[in-house]
Amino acid sequence: MREHYRHEGLTEGQLAADPFQQFAQWFHEAREAGVPEPNAMVLSTADAEGLPSARTVLLKGYDPRGFVFFTNYGSRKGADLAANPNAALLFPWIVLARQVIVTGRVEKVGRDETAAYFRTRPHGSQLGAWASEQSSPVAGREVLEQRYADLAARYPEGEGVPVPPFWGGYRVVPRTVEFWQGRENRLHDRLRFVAAGEGAAGGGAAGGGAAGAAPGGGGSSGSAPEAPLPQS
Repeated sequence: MREHYRHEGLTEGQLAADPFQQFAQWFHEAREAGVPEPNAMVLSTADAEGLPSARTVLLKGYDPRGFVFFTNYGSRKGADLAANPNAALLFPWIVLARQVIVTGRVEKVGRDETAAYFRTRPHGSQLGAWASEQSSPVAGREVLEQRYADLAARYPEGEGVPVPPFWGGYRVVPRTVEFWQGRENRLHDRLRFVAAGEGAAGGGAAGGGAAGAAPGGGGSSGSAPEAPLPQS
């Protein structure tokens, strides 16, 4: 199975001045194109021994500091990040033949920021954060549902639910942000921003923007010129 891409490319002249502006533009276009849950992203982590794992999570905010998601600190991803605070994000906007790939170090967001987001969650999701011990086995579904029922009785609708101390946000502070556009005949465009001081794996620095076609099946070979990430 192979899809023949016939989308327009992304040239250096079309690239925004920084990756967050470019991401905002592509994110808006993904929403306008009807991409289901355009904020869904594949989060890849690795433990202290380098064993990788991946799962889909939801982006809950982004700005020049990085990309934010929330989870249980005791989950597998939380354990991975405690031992190895580096991660990759992949936004698979397949309808548009686009991907955005972010790599970088990971830090916890402050508790005030976590509390502010937690208060915006639906009541059921707030209770679920308490009830679900992510990545931990349970004796059965009924155990999980009973926990939820007990919490619902303790914190009925309209009553404030406290933020679990084991739950909060992480921010991926980007080292690289790559924009991938599928093109005809597998001659895809791959444009990458690199944080200052990280070095260039490809064609070196390109002031003000980056551009280049990376030929190869699936865009997996070749390298594109790179531009520095702006300092925050």
